[in-house]
Amino acid sequence: MFIVDTALKARQEAGNPVRVGMIGAGFMGRGVANQMLNSVPGMELVAISNRNVDTAKRAYQEAGVEDINVVSTVTDLEASIAAGGYAVTDDPMLLCRAEGIDALIEVTGAVEFGAHVVMEAIAHKKHVVLMNAELDGTIGPILKTYADKAGVILSACDGDQPGVEMNLYRFVKSIGVTPLVCGNIKGLQDPYRNPTTQKGFAEQWGQNVHMVTSFADGTKISFEQAIVANATGMTVAKRGMMGHDFRLHQDELVKQYDLNYTGHIDDLTKLYDVDQLKELGGIVDYVVAVKPGPGVYVFGTHDDPKQRHYLNLYKLGEGPLYSFYTPYHLCHFEVPLSVARVVLFGDPVMTPLAGPKVDVITTAKIDLKAGETIDCIGGYMTYGECETAEITAAENLLPVGLAEGCKLKRDVAKDQALTYDDVELPPGRLCDKLRAEQNAMFAPQKSLAGVA
Repeated sequence: MFIVDTALKARQEAGNPVRVGMIGAGFMGRGVANQMLNSVPGMELVAISNRNVDTAKRAYQEAGVEDINVVSTVTDLEASIAAGGYAVTDDPMLLCRAEGIDALIEVTGAVEFGAHVVMEAIAHKKHVVLMNAELDGTIGPILKTYADKAGVILSACDGDQPGVEMNLYRFVKSIGVTPLVCGNIKGLQDPYRNPTTQKGFAEQWGQNVHMVTSFADGTKISFEQAIVANATGMTVAKRGMMGHDFRLHQDELVKQYDLNYTGHIDDLTKLYDVDQLKELGGIVDYVVAVKPGPGVYVFGTHDDPKQRHYLNLYKLGEGPLYSFYTPYHLCHFEVPLSVARVVLFGDPVMTPLAGPKVDVITTAKIDLKAGETIDCIGGYMTYGECETAEITAAENLLPVGLAEGCKLKRDVAKDQALTYDDVELPPGRLCDKLRAEQNAMFAPQKSLAGVA
């Protein structure tokens, strides 16, 4: 942060701001726009694309910008940028193709749409910062391969839990502690939540009800932890992660793990078998209803007894697991800093190491019937769960990022994981093509669905 703010200040003083385009102007996109336009020197949000142009205008207007150019061609967009203006359009490809934009922020949460946008941006040598864990957790490794070949960066963002976890992971590792758990702290986890149950909360906060439902039913946290696993090389201890819920099972957990439980994340280092964690190479996980929340944690070990003595002196306890945490995540506030890291320092916040370590699979939320078409993420029909990439491949499991629009060939019982054999994929989708390429590139020894 302290390097980034100094570098942005220098860009501001030089009259050479980082120029950014944004795809999506929903609840989170409007927050990003307001932050970037009013609180980030040395950076300009020069263009916003949204399928409804009035919504794109709203993002600017809420940030205090009234002089807005509606553009429909690359030429018009480039002219607006050159003149120091602010542009909106319903065509995201204009932002991907226009000169004068250093990086794009993709903030839609849509997999098929996002795949088209990211591929076009990469083709035109644009860095991309994703606020789209759904896309990243489904085809992030292959998109990163394309970005590498083009010489650009594809990165997740600061602020949302995965980026905060990754920052904390990097800090913990940098001081000589070995991270063994990267965790997310939740207030609610109920796989059967749906848009009807979450309608009131969504309306209270002005959020999209399907996005809110994906938070509540565990799909979103599964995507978030999957991309952390793919960026660190960690895995999951079991399908769905361990996911201890102190809201429901506090007494049993306290007894089982012999906890001196005060409600704080520091108490929970006993939840994990250190030898198992080391054997697995570290895991991603979550807990429900502990403090500080919503936040993130990293538990790690240190092999040096001299350093363990110092850690104990500094009130981190006797180990063997030491608790580090960040007690908040500030989402859109930190996204511009992610752009600065990418553009000014070539430092991705988080990106897949190679092929996937963890996938997010599709599980039936209700009894599903043959002939039905699966609805969107955060809907009534399915929820997502973390599973290892190896098991996902071996059992031919359907990624939840690809489930929307699939037609069921057979009945699937509630809580059963769906396979590719259970569904008919919609024809002609880019996301399926890219997933097939990802499967072929990173698991060539296996016979995987969707590989041509």
